Formats: sequence, C-alpha cells, structure tokens
Amino acid sequence: MLFNQLGLSAELLRAVEEQGYSVATPIQQKAIPLVLEGKDVLAGAQTGTGKTAAFVLPMLQKLQKKSDGPRRIRALILTPTRELAAQVHQSVQTYGAHHPVRAMEIYGGVSARPQISKIQRGVDVVIATPGRLLDHVRQGNINLSGVEMFVLDEADRMLDMGFIRDIKQIIKQLPAKRQNLLFSATCSQEIRELANGLLNNPMEVQVAAPNSTADRVEQLVMPVDKDRKRELLSEQIGKGNWRQVLVFTRTKHGANRLAKQLNGDGIETLAIHGGKGQGARTKALSDFKAGKIRVLVATDIAARGLDIDKLPHVVNYELPNVAEDYVHRIGRTARAGHDGTAISLVCVDELKLLKDIEKLLGQDIKKEFVAGYDVDKRIKAEPINRGKPPRGAAPRRENSSAQKPGGAARRSKPRPGKNARGTQGKRPGGQNKAGQQRRAS
Repeated sequence: MLFNQLGLSAELLRAVEEQGYSVATPIQQKAIPLVLEGKDVLAGAQTGTGKTAAFVLPMLQKLQKKSDGPRRIRALILTPTRELAAQVHQSVQTYGAHHPVRAMEIYGGVSARPQISKIQRGVDVVIATPGRLLDHVRQGNINLSGVEMFVLDEADRMLDMGFIRDIKQIIKQLPAKRQNLLFSATCSQEIRELANGLLNNPMEVQVAAPNSTADRVEQLVMPVDKDRKRELLSEQIGKGNWRQVLVFTRTKHGANRLAKQLNGDGIETLAIHGGKGQGARTKALSDFKAGKIRVLVATDIAARGLDIDKLPHVVNYELPNVAEDYVHRIGRTARAGHDGTAISLVCVDELKLLKDIEKLLGQDIKKEFVAGYDVDKRIKAEPINRGKPPRGAAPRRENSSAQKPGGAARRSKPRPGKNARGTQGKRPGGQNKAGQQRRAS
C-alpha cells in the first residue's frame, strides 16, 4: 500500500516523498488509519518495521488542527533511552518539515536549563525519557494538562528497565481525555496488563509473531571457550573482511576491555555504553556509521534502536542475560529488506542462556564449529549473574537530573544494580538502483 492511500495530508506526503519513501510498511498500513480515526492502539512490531513513522505521521496530521489559546504541549512521547528520544525527535522534524510544529527532546545526561528555556517558549510535542521528565514535573517546570496524544514507545523495554513507577507518576499528570498509543516489540502478559490500565477500548495491531526475529537474519552459534572468544572474533573479522561489525557484551567494563584488545589486534574499534557521556556516544555512533571505525562494541544500551544502513554483521560476544534482548540485538541487522548475519560466540557458561533463547524463538540456532577452536570439554560451567531490575522497581536514573534551588542542574547519581539503557537511531531505507522501494521509519 502506498502512503498516498492512507489518508495523510499533502504536506506529510510531500515530506515522506522527500525522504524517498513511497510504500508503507505493514505496521504503518495498519496503524496510521487507526490513529487518524482517534483510536487507542496497542501495536506489536519487531524492530526495523518502521513503527516510528506509524505514530509520528498521524500524530503530526492531528496536530495540524490548531488549538485555542497559547501554545501548549499537545503530544507526549515517552521512550526508554535518550538515543531513542533523539531519533524520534529527528523523525518528527523530518516528517514535520512542512508543518508549523515545535518539538523538543527531554532527557538526562545534559543540562536541564536549555530544556527549561524551550519549555517556557512553548512546544507542541515533547519526546522524553521518564526520569528527566519526572524531574521537570516535580520541579513545576512543565505542564502536561493539555496533552491530547500520549505515546509509550518501546514499552517492553520500559518494563525491563524498571520505569513502571515513573510512567504511572507521569500518567497522573495527563488529562483523562486523550488518545493513547502503546508500541512494543513483544506483547507479553505484563505488556497487556499495562495496556489494560492505559488504553481505552484499544485496537490491536500485530505485524509479526511475538518475539520473532527478522526473516532475513542468518543466525549462527559458534561454540568456543571463553578465553578464546576474542581470538576467534578477530580471526572472523579479518578472514571475512568484515567492514562494519556491531558487537555486544554484557557489561561496560567488558565492552571497554574488548575494544582495547581489538584495537591491539589492529582493528579500529570504539565502545558505547551507559558509562560514556552523551557526546562520546554520539561521536562513536557517527564514526561507525561513516565507516571511520570498523567495530562498535556495545552493551544492551544499544540493543534497542541503533539504526545503521545495511549493517551486515552483529556479534553476540556474550549472550544477554534476558532472552528477549537477543531478539533486539540481532534486530540491528537485516533491516528494511537487507540481509544480515548474527553470530553468537557461546562458551560453556552460556549454554543455559542459549537454551532460553532457542525456547523463546521456538527453534534451534544453527551451530558452526570453527576449525582450530575445539571446545575443551574439561572446562566446567561457571555461574553468570542473570539478574535484571525487578518489575516495578525504581529505575536507574543515570539520565535524570534535578535542579538545585536557584542554581545549576545537577546529575542524579546512578542507583546501583540497574541495567544500562538502550538506543535508537535513524531508520534505514532507500531507493536503490535495482528499484527497491524505501521504507519510512
């Protein structure tokens, strides 16, 4: 189905066309008309399906109708991470190029003062992470009583990161009469319970089986001893002449260590994780996209939303503690019709994690034994910390800050024991020489 068949305005269609898009993805085909009708929507879609445009486009069209009185916040989009907030904000700017709509990001890790200034000047759309937004609410910096549309993006990730309390506090600030949209890569029982308390007679949209992985991702498991993983990874990168590789580790210390080792092997590498400042994270991602570095090592802060055109390889250097995060990690490749390969280097410690992932997928992942890397069966498995933030627990507030009375913003100290946050980048897609049609994000 073409975008011009979805009931979008001429201004929006012009912006979509300027990005080279013409055919809507399944989630866009199903969700956009429902949102335009004013329905509450529960949407389940795997990563890389173009869900951002599925709510941004109809939201912008509904905001075309001017409200009475001074400018106020009419749409609120909550995201789990600052990277995802930045990506959604970019989409609002891109598709709103011919709309007089003001949008802003609100997230931690940066000074609160510029955000306060923008709020005071008046905005229509706010894209925010829960922690920093709640800080502004508590300090009386922001008024959400005029919100007409509320979007909860990456809802499953929100639950995983322990944001449920913050979300409920924010919802209390919203007017009772509003349109609600909930987007999630997975639709677990907990997501449905959240939807039941948030949505009013929702229309449900599913464009893929729950917890499914992209059809075009080739998945491989390479069994290897833990102390030989780095050696095997370096060899695969060199032998296969991999030019762009996203590698996942479980911890930021592990990411830093692996990046240092790969650089020692002569492979240009940078690490990205929650311990890095926003500027360093943005630059690392930019250099990776531009081909200035060959390998980007990331924690699960990057599992949601890193959008890199035609990313060919994702490597799980360490399997995630949570099986669902495997789906989000490998969803960074094979996007917008491109092929990709996801390789997991699995040692004896991770066999239970692998079994959990295969159970989630409903299939075994193909094993490829690499010559010269025979697994030493004498090595016994060691325990892995499989913990994650309990449901309803207070989240880590590394991205939140509070304003000292009459003074500059201070950054809240991270609470111990919480996971780092994820990311979101720009959707890929393009009209290539073979005539493939682009998908909007």
